[in-house]
Amino acid sequence: MVKADRLKYSRKNVWENAGEGTMQEIMAFAEDYKTFITCAKTERSCVRQIVNMALASGFIPIEQCQNLRPGDRVCITGKGKIVALAVIGQQGLEKGICLIGSHTDVPRLDLKPHPLYQEEGLAFFKTHYYGGIKKYQWLTIPLALHGIVCRADGQTVEISIGDRPGDPVFTITDLLPHLAKDQMVKKLTEAVEGEQLNLLIGGLPLQGGDKDNAVKMNMLTLLHENYGITEEDFISAELEAVPAGPACDVGLDRSMVGAYGQDDRVCVYTSLRAILETTAPARTAVALFVDKEEIGSTGNTGMQGRFLQNAVAEIGSRMDPRFNELAIYRVFAKSIALSADVTAAVDPNFEGVLEKLNAARLGGGVVVTKYTGAKGKYHTNDANAEYVAFLRNLLNQNQITWQTGELGKVDQGGGGTIAHMIAELGFEVIDCGVPLLSMHAPLEIASKADIFECYRAYKAFFGA
Repeated sequence: MVKADRLKYSRKNVWENAGEGTMQEIMAFAEDYKTFITCAKTERSCVRQIVNMALASGFIPIEQCQNLRPGDRVCITGKGKIVALAVIGQQGLEKGICLIGSHTDVPRLDLKPHPLYQEEGLAFFKTHYYGGIKKYQWLTIPLALHGIVCRADGQTVEISIGDRPGDPVFTITDLLPHLAKDQMVKKLTEAVEGEQLNLLIGGLPLQGGDKDNAVKMNMLTLLHENYGITEEDFISAELEAVPAGPACDVGLDRSMVGAYGQDDRVCVYTSLRAILETTAPARTAVALFVDKEEIGSTGNTGMQGRFLQNAVAEIGSRMDPRFNELAIYRVFAKSIALSADVTAAVDPNFEGVLEKLNAARLGGGVVVTKYTGAKGKYHTNDANAEYVAFLRNLLNQNQITWQTGELGKVDQGGGGTIAHMIAELGFEVIDCGVPLLSMHAPLEIASKADIFECYRAYKAFFGA
C-alpha cells in the first residue's frame, strides 16, 4: 500500500528548506536585482541595461555575425525597446527553440504632446496614464521624470530628473480631508479623474515676464538652459513620470523587495540572468524582452508585432542559407516557451478576491499558471496537460520550489499575458513567474525567495 504522505499534495515554503548557503545566495541575488530595477525606470533604460549586460557576457550584435554555430551568443534589438538574446543550441533549429518571453513596460504616467501650462501661479505637466492603474495611488508621492526628447535640430536628449541625490522631485496634489466631503463619497474609480493627474513642476515666475505666463516661461527657460529644448519639442518626446527612489528591502527580516515596476521587470531580470549563464543548450535558447504588454502588446515593439519571427529568421539564415518563412513556422511548431510574467499572491488584507486552494503565496516559490484570462477563460492560452507535466517534472528534477496560481476567483476579474500570442505562433507555452503583492501599485512587493527560485526555474528551462 502506498504511504498516505505520498498521495497527498503539500505546499512548500522556500525559506523553511533553505540552508545557510542558500539563504546567502538568495540575498546576494536580490541585491543585484535591486540595482537593476532601480535603474530600469523606463522600457528604454531597461533594454539598455539588458543589452549592456549581454555584451559584457559575450553576446554579439547579430549584424556582426555571418555564420552561427552551436554555442554562439547573439543579440538582436529593435527600436531601442525590444530585444532578443539567443544562445545557439547543439541541435538544429528544426528541433525547435526554448523561449522565455517577458515584458519591459510597466504602468506609468506619460506626458501629453502639449503638457505644459500655468494655473494660479503654478506650473504643471498634463499626463495620460499608461496601463492599468488605480489613479488615487499616484497622488502625493514623489515622482521622477525619465525619457527622451527629439529636438527640432535632430538631436535626441535624454532627461532624468528625480532619482539622483539632490534632484528635485515632482508630485500630483490631492484635496485636504477638511474639504473632501464630496470626493470621499465617490467610488474609488471616480474620486480621481485621469485629467486630474497633473504633475506639479514649479512655482517661480520669470522676472519681468508676462504675469499670466511667467511661471510657465521660467520652466521653459530652465528646460532650454539645461537640455536645449523648446515647447514644440514636447511633441516629439517620450517622457514618463514614475515613482522616485530606489528599490528597497521590506520587513524587519529583509525577506522582501519593494520596488516600482516589478510587473514585469522581475521576470525580465531573472530570465536575463538565466540566459547570460546558459552556455551549451540542446535547443537554441532565446530570451525575448517585449514592450507594450500593459496596453495589449500592440505596435512594432509589442508581442503582436513581427519582431520574434524576424529574429528567428535572422538566426536561421545564418545557420542555413535555405532558411525561409515556412521554416520559421516549422521551428515554432516544435518549440516550447514560458510566458514569464507575475501573478497575484494571497494578501491577508484582501482575502476575498482569490480562491485560496488555487492561489499563490509569497515564499511558495515560482508560480506555474496553466491559464489566465477572465471568467470563462476568455482571451487566454490554456496549456495542455502534457506540457504542464513536462514543466512540473523539470522543476521537481531540479529541486526547484514551485506552486500553482490563478489570477483571482472565477468571476472576480482576471487578466492576461503574452502567452496566448506565443501559442498562436505554434509554441507550447505556459505562464511561469513571481507572485506579487500590490501589483500595478507604485510600490510592488516580491519575496526574495520567489525571485531566486524563478531564476533557477528559467535556467533549468533553458537547459531542458
